[in-house]
Amino acid sequence: MRRTLIILFSILLFMALGIGAYALFFTPHAKVVVTSAPSGNVFPSVGGGGVGGANATGTLPTIVSSATSTGAGTPSSTQPRLMKVSSGPVVPGIVVFDATTTSASSTPAIIQYLSKQNGNIYSYTIASGALARISNKTIPGIQSARWLSDGSLVYVRYLSHIKGASDIQTYALPSNGIGGFPLDQGLAGVSTYKSNALLTVASGANGSSVIRAKTDASGAYTAFQTPLSSIIASFAGPHNYLFYTKSSANLKGYAFLVRGKTGAVTQIAGPLTGLIALPNHAGTEVLISYTQPSGAMATELVNTKKHTVINLPIQTLADKCVWTADDSALYCGVPTNAPTASYPDEWYQGAVSFNDEIWKIDVVGRYAEPILDFQQETGRPLDATALAVDPQNTVLSFVNKRDGSLWEYRLKP
Repeated sequence: MRRTLIILFSILLFMALGIGAYALFFTPHAKVVVTSAPSGNVFPSVGGGGVGGANATGTLPTIVSSATSTGAGTPSSTQPRLMKVSSGPVVPGIVVFDATTTSASSTPAIIQYLSKQNGNIYSYTIASGALARISNKTIPGIQSARWLSDGSLVYVRYLSHIKGASDIQTYALPSNGIGGFPLDQGLAGVSTYKSNALLTVASGANGSSVIRAKTDASGAYTAFQTPLSSIIASFAGPHNYLFYTKSSANLKGYAFLVRGKTGAVTQIAGPLTGLIALPNHAGTEVLISYTQPSGAMATELVNTKKHTVINLPIQTLADKCVWTADDSALYCGVPTNAPTASYPDEWYQGAVSFNDEIWKIDVVGRYAEPILDFQQETGRPLDATALAVDPQNTVLSFVNKRDGSLWEYRLKP
């Protein structure tokens, strides 16, 4: 009897081991990486005097999968937080918005982007992982794109060859690819305010003229003019504007705020080498970056009402950041160890690339912390650009400048 029980127990143990081995080696598993979240870096005191250099490592608990969505999709609760949307290359300029729906549940976030290869527009539904081409209009040579916040229209900047000469032209393209219209020739830049207004820059030897219009280019009028002939202009709230001299490692740059109702111009930054300025949606604060005499990058927050400056504990370019819709925070690609170079010129030209972490800068709580170590999660380097956040601050998208691939990261598990 005892011998029989021993034989029976051995058989059951062998079967259990076999089932366990099958489950271990043949059942698909997502890679799970869990590290302790950093306590964050608190902003230094308001005022001047240097920039912090904290570069703490670590990420929030993250589920990562190397699988790329092909359109079939999986339920939102089972998708990994970090996903590749497109292998690219995609056009710099992405929009993330909440699609309208009659469902009682929360509206699904949509990412829309253009293929750099042919200019076709694609739509990616984050909740389901469904990827669809919504426009097959071919526009070769697109350099950049500027979307309305609802994803209904995009202003594409493309390289045109006319009579042997090359020039950048601008075309307003509806997201379905039907219709559209060209903007004035020779524009130096385009900016939008939500889905309500368009700002264009025309520059020449006598300076720059900045024109405001409706999104269909009607009702145009001169917002302001400046004798500076090479500027970047954008909205700084619904009625005000910000412009700065085009950034260069060889020139001292300046940034100015223009009051739309009075036309008053206020200098908010400069002279600073390599200056880049990124205003929030309300125009109350501006993120600026510049190059210090040592060659290191510096990043600061300028309050346009109080005229105060806060030094941030990160070193990056303002073009690698995005404001949240409520202006409570910024998300930035922050180099872990930036190589010695002339910034931002050599980064724009592609002569140098970064290995970034994604950081959150909480403006309200006044702290900064890394939230995504891309290298650790994917085994590849990230040079983040064209960052975008949905209105609910739940999804962050970005382009890896190294290969043009598009990614999305869920800010909330």
